[in-house]
Amino acid sequence: MDLTSLEPVERRSTAEVLADRIREAIMRGTFPPGTQLGEVELAAHLGVSRGPLRESMQRLVAEGLLRSEPHRGLFVRSLDAADVRDVYVARMAVEQAAGLLLIAGDRAAATLRLTLALAAMEAAAGDPLALADADQAFHAELVAASGSPRLHRMAEALLVETRMCLAALQQTAPPAGPLIAEHRALRDAIRDGDAARLTEVLAAHMTDAVDRILAPTAVPEAITVEPALPA
Repeated sequence: MDLTSLEPVERRSTAEVLADRIREAIMRGTFPPGTQLGEVELAAHLGVSRGPLRESMQRLVAEGLLRSEPHRGLFVRSLDAADVRDVYVARMAVEQAAGLLLIAGDRAAATLRLTLALAAMEAAAGDPLALADADQAFHAELVAASGSPRLHRMAEALLVETRMCLAALQQTAPPAGPLIAEHRALRDAIRDGDAARLTEVLAAHMTDAVDRILAPTAVPEAITVEPALPA
């Protein structure tokens, strides 16, 4: 009997699944910055025991999405101006490294994956929230296509923090057309094997996002979350 065509079943712990659920809720603004997460209430709502929930929340503390306050509990982190800048500096480093790996590797395969992600952005152009999801998916795909699991893990955490930052873009988000054009330029730089162009477009993209996020107030003390717009 030949079993080579069967892929192993993915086994995920309850704590992993719960961490994904809470991470998604933070990203979506269901749990805005500063929200206290009560272990008893969450466990009852999710229908799970407190053990795996506690483990999942400690994972998110390690990722920097939650903060632990002695004798008070766990809270969703608030992001200030320095955090915003740092998130995008880190994203620049991760995505540039991933892009250079793509250029050095199978550019045709990477271009196909990014073209599909770009098409999803174009299809979502009329819906800001759908466009935000497609935007994030494009950047996640860029890093995932590099084949580096460590870059992928870092990018996942950074993209959640990005969506937390983007609340400040409600009044300053770019139109869909220029946003999609920026992503098309990233795709084209990888397709053409142009490392200098990739770095130039990516740096401009990240710098513009930081400028727009911080534009409403010179140095916001904390950023609260509404449904996020893309960057």
